[in-house]
Amino acid sequence: MDTKDDGIFRSIVEASPAHYIMKIQSFSLLTKNSIERYESGKFEAGGLKWKLVLYPSGNKSKNVKDHISLYLVLEESSSLQPGWEIYVNFKLFLFDHNNDNYLVVQDAVKKERRYHRMKLEWGFDQFIPLKDFNLDSKGYLVDDICAFGAEVFICRERNTGKGESLTMMKDALPYKNVWEIKDFSKLDSECCDSEPFNVGNYKWQIKLYPKGRGIELGKYLALYLTLANPTALSPGSKIYTQSTLRIFDQKQGKHQIGKAINWFSASSHEHGFLGFLLISNFTSQYSGFLVKDTCYVDAEVTVLGVVDALS
Repeated sequence: MDTKDDGIFRSIVEASPAHYIMKIQSFSLLTKNSIERYESGKFEAGGLKWKLVLYPSGNKSKNVKDHISLYLVLEESSSLQPGWEIYVNFKLFLFDHNNDNYLVVQDAVKKERRYHRMKLEWGFDQFIPLKDFNLDSKGYLVDDICAFGAEVFICRERNTGKGESLTMMKDALPYKNVWEIKDFSKLDSECCDSEPFNVGNYKWQIKLYPKGRGIELGKYLALYLTLANPTALSPGSKIYTQSTLRIFDQKQGKHQIGKAINWFSASSHEHGFLGFLLISNFTSQYSGFLVKDTCYVDAEVTVLGVVDALS
C-alpha cells in the first residue's frame, strides 16, 4: 500500500535496504535510559561515508512529539574539496516482522537533497507515529526489537568553488610582548628577530632592521610585526590584527610608536614601518632609546578577526 502525506511517500517493499540495516534490541530501554539521540555506525554508499541518526521519542530540538525522527547524515565531510555539493536520493526503511517486508519512507516528489558544508543532515522529523510503531498488529516492534535501514543514491556532485568563513572576535584582548636587545652596536646581521610569542593561537615575532632596509638603508630603523610560521596557515586563511610597535625612550618616556591595522596571511606575513625611527636620533646620547648599548622594543597585538577557507 502506497500513501502520500505531508510531502512524505510511504510504500511497502520486500527487498532489504541495499546499504545499511540498524537492528535495535530492547528498544524501550533507549528512552528509559535517557538516550534521546542514537547514531549508527558509519557505512559507505556512493563512495562516501554516512550514518543514521535516530530520535526514539522525536527530535526535541524541532519540537517533535509522538513520533520517531530518523535522519541520514553525511560523515567525514572534511575530506571533500572546498565548495563541494552532493545531490542525493535516499530511502529510509523500517522492518515489518509480521509480513517480512519493509516500510519505505522517502520524499513524496523524490526530490534530490543537497548536502554541503552547511547542511550535512536530511531526513524525516515525523518518520512514523509512535502509536503505529508500538502496535503489535503493525509488526514494527516485536519482542522490543526493531530494525531500520537506508538506501543512498548519489545523483550528482558539484564543486561551487572556494568559499570562506569570517569570524570576528568578541571582546578581543591585546597581548604585549617586550623584547630586550643587548649589545646593539654588535649586531652585524641585516635583521634580527625576537623570540616567538603567541597571540590568538598564532605565533608572532618582532623583526628589526638595525641599519634600515631598502630606500631607507642607513637612515632609518625598520620595524615589523611578522608571523613566525606563515606556511602553517592554510590557503585562504587570513588574520585581521590591530598592532602597536614601540621603541622605548628609557630616559624621558617619549617612546617612538607606530600603530597599524593589517590583514596577515601566508603570502602577506609581515607588516610594519620602513622608516620607523631615524638612526641618528636612535643612537644619540641625548635620547633615551639606546642606553648602555641596550634598547627595548615591544609589540602590542590584538587579533580582531580570522578568515578560514570553507571545506
